[in-house]
Amino acid sequence: MLVAKGHEVVGLDSDLYENSTFGEDLPEIPEIRKDIRDIQLEDVEGFDAVLHLAGLSNDPLGNLNPELTYDINHQASVKLAELSKQAGVSRYIFSSSCSNYGAGGTDWLTEESDFNPVTPYGISKVKVEQDVAKLADDNFSPTFLRNATAYGVSPRLRFDLVLNNLVAWAFTTGKVFIKSDGTPWRPIVHIEDISRAFVAVMEAPRELIHNQAFNVGRNEDNYQIRDIANIVEKTVPGCRIEYAQGVAPDTRCYRVNCSKILNTLPDFQPQWNATKGAQELYNTYKQVGLTLEEFEGPRYQRIAHIQKLLRESRLDNNLRWRTEAAV
Repeated sequence: MLVAKGHEVVGLDSDLYENSTFGEDLPEIPEIRKDIRDIQLEDVEGFDAVLHLAGLSNDPLGNLNPELTYDINHQASVKLAELSKQAGVSRYIFSSSCSNYGAGGTDWLTEESDFNPVTPYGISKVKVEQDVAKLADDNFSPTFLRNATAYGVSPRLRFDLVLNNLVAWAFTTGKVFIKSDGTPWRPIVHIEDISRAFVAVMEAPRELIHNQAFNVGRNEDNYQIRDIANIVEKTVPGCRIEYAQGVAPDTRCYRVNCSKILNTLPDFQPQWNATKGAQELYNTYKQVGLTLEEFEGPRYQRIAHIQKLLRESRLDNNLRWRTEAAV
């Protein structure tokens, strides 16, 4: 999307998931192959904006080693902001999360609502917002995009996201398999619409986004997990909903009001909803012939893929590549 809009884009990634590409190859983008913990001033010099999405990307992976999660998700993110400011980068857009609200209950939550994270992942996101906000000044504008739970087809598709996961269960087994009691609220948003939010913030007038947080999604896309399951059941022919035995309510429960970003940034126009997204996922799984083995395997599950690299001794316990040959 950025390239299509005429921006000059450079990626920075440690490439832990380079073997997790789904479908067609990724577009060719110039890349700095580096761990976010090792970033130096010269890596960010000459850029106008840093769009920061690097990190251990969900709760199970964050729980694997909480201290490591804070090193990567919190400390490295703050260091990146400090170096960006020092290098004269004017925009720093941080991929935060609605996980900040954690055990938020059933009331509607706005950007002014209290944080209540319940996992190392959520806590790390909160800490970055709090620390980076202090760096804001006339020349450095951080913005915090609190994304709802992502879904949708992309070149780095994940099966550990609720809608992606339930459609894959339904397609490969005929069951919409729910591992909670189905009552928790969760906002969801398509990865394309998350991308649209980043572009809109990057191109917005400074006074609209300076040191601001935005919930990213649409109000009507807050669902209880059982509602998402019902959408999947209607989308995938011949499937039925099934609950795991002995499940307890998930403590992560939040309904998020996204009016602020829609009212502030008219260029942000979300294009997706859960029904359309479920259909996209089903059509894609059918097109590629997704198997249960592939769905349950480590390639598209973030924590399972990392654990596989650890078992193969390609990563050390700090999630660094052991040698370049191992890469």
